[in-house]
Amino acid sequence: MTLEWEQVIVHSVDPVTLGQWWAEALGWVVVHSSDEEFEIRPAPDRMPGLDFVRIDEPKTAKSRLHLDFRPDDQDAEVARLVAHGARRVDIGQGDQSWVVLADPEGNEFCVLARRRQ
Repeated sequence: MTLEWEQVIVHSVDPVTLGQWWAEALGWVVVHSSDEEFEIRPAPDRMPGLDFVRIDEPKTAKSRLHLDFRPDDQDAEVARLVAHGARRVDIGQGDQSWVVLADPEGNEFCVLARRRQ
């Protein structure tokens, strides 16, 4: 049996706006856009992608699934994402080597420290 990971679904009050935010943050391309769904991928034929799907209720609690990103320069990437509209959040992580941010709809994600050589 073979299983291929195709995408992560992100429920969103405004999938077009949030999907465009993530496309710009990641430098990914838009592969589908409608009022109800907005899909992005690293390249048109590369998986997995992120698929933003409309849901009427706003996020109310800590996300049960989040994305982790490992940049070359954590401080620079955090600054870039915050300037792009992300915000720092405290989800009880304490003093850690990663930084927890939230996108414009409050979905948490982590920017990890540079991998040790």
